[in-house]
Amino acid sequence: MSSSPLSTEPVPSNPPEAAPSPAEIARHRELTETAAASLPDGFLAAGWTAPRSGRTFAVADPALGRPVAAVADCEPEDALLALTAANDAFPAWAATPTRRRADILHRLYQAMLADEERLAALITLEVGKTLTEARGEVRYAAEYVRWYAEEAVRSSGRSTPTPDGNWHIVTAPRPVGPCLLITPWNVPLAMATRKAAPALAAGCTAVLKPAELTPLTTLAFARLAQEAGVPAGVLTVVTTTDPAAVCGTLIADPRLRKVSFTGSTPVGKLLLRQAGAHVLRTSMELGGNAPFLVFDDADLDLAVREAVVAKMRLGGQSCVAANRFLVQEPVADEFAARLTEALTAIRVGLGTSDVDLGPLIDDRAVAKADRLVADAVAKGATLLGRAGAPGGPGSWFGPVVLDHLSADALLQQEEVFAPVAGIRRFRTEDEGVALANDTPFGLAAYLVARDGDRIARVAGRLDSGMVGINRGLLSHVAAPFGGIKESGLGREGGAEGLLEYQNLKYLAAPALAS
Repeated sequence: MSSSPLSTEPVPSNPPEAAPSPAEIARHRELTETAAASLPDGFLAAGWTAPRSGRTFAVADPALGRPVAAVADCEPEDALLALTAANDAFPAWAATPTRRRADILHRLYQAMLADEERLAALITLEVGKTLTEARGEVRYAAEYVRWYAEEAVRSSGRSTPTPDGNWHIVTAPRPVGPCLLITPWNVPLAMATRKAAPALAAGCTAVLKPAELTPLTTLAFARLAQEAGVPAGVLTVVTTTDPAAVCGTLIADPRLRKVSFTGSTPVGKLLLRQAGAHVLRTSMELGGNAPFLVFDDADLDLAVREAVVAKMRLGGQSCVAANRFLVQEPVADEFAARLTEALTAIRVGLGTSDVDLGPLIDDRAVAKADRLVADAVAKGATLLGRAGAPGGPGSWFGPVVLDHLSADALLQQEEVFAPVAGIRRFRTEDEGVALANDTPFGLAAYLVARDGDRIARVAGRLDSGMVGINRGLLSHVAAPFGGIKESGLGREGGAEGLLEYQNLKYLAAPALAS
């Protein structure tokens, strides 16, 4: 692994950071590898499903460019064993009183908080994010468990007479059945709990398939769930380097009744086609290309602060990260200067050190970021600045700011997944909205303005499942998270997230006596 070779000279740029010192590397290895070693050998090697082949695959640390652990490389036959366990456990778990399911989830919530430091160290080890951000993910992930522990006992239907009074309508939610939960690498713990917590609260069982880049955190979560009282077979983890074969086999099995996936739009489309064979319930949280609109009446201090949040959370490696900064002409120069100052001041280094940003997930991510920046510059963009990044091993990439992006720049069209901020200018409100909506995606959008009428107009016209108004952070456990168009279907979080794991049964009952 290596840092990005792209040069920004003579563009103003922070100098390259020095490679981490031996003392920093030693501390990093002690914190992260001790956390990995805390997973029991048998559990770590088997991933809660013993592969018949006995094969394993390595998990790498993106900050040091070296493998740190090995987990089971499961095959389709192993995944079917996990589905059998989920199917066998489903009747008893579905019949478990909601209060008991809630109590188990409450214990899991407390266990996650008590284990915050180890879980955070695993996240930093696998993903590269700073310990501060990793601790925030642990607390955020735990909140999903607590939220759905509380929602479990509030799930209810309705009972009402028909308008003509001849009979009574009764609706009753029922668990969907065994589920396949496919999670991404960028938020491994929070994405696991955002799917597993509502599934378990609803009475479903689940096979959880984490991304191969970040399985350790998921395995640690599953062990905590087991210790909190989740019965055998209710939540099973399958780790693999062949997700297409493993997931395809599970989806083709008629015992599976639900697929929840967070990841790229092309993979989501494939899974939807496969799920159609058995008319499976699906939840798809797919790619994004979020616009961040800054209008000429915006508070620029607030605009820059929230732009940094929207762009730099997870180092830009997020489906809701601001991809396209669309700025109204009268304030564009000042906004660009302020954003450049903020992003080039970001300190990049080991997530266990006193820095603001860790490495990208791997060298492929660095190569993609370099390609997008080079393409934008070749098509006329101005490179305003770049933060320094360490040398030496590791997938390092310092934040970059570009201005005057052309319409055909790849930065305008592709999901960036890197700390690259590209600015494009617009003149009128209508033009800004049109640019924001000029994408097949519709996950998140952001706008900054003071005028209340303008905010209401623009927010209503944006083709997006979620809109951040004068704020760069959208996610909350109590809010329904999801998109429209090619950004997916279904919602996670909030009361709506529980409904994704429930079928609604309607009973036509005799009229009640008055």
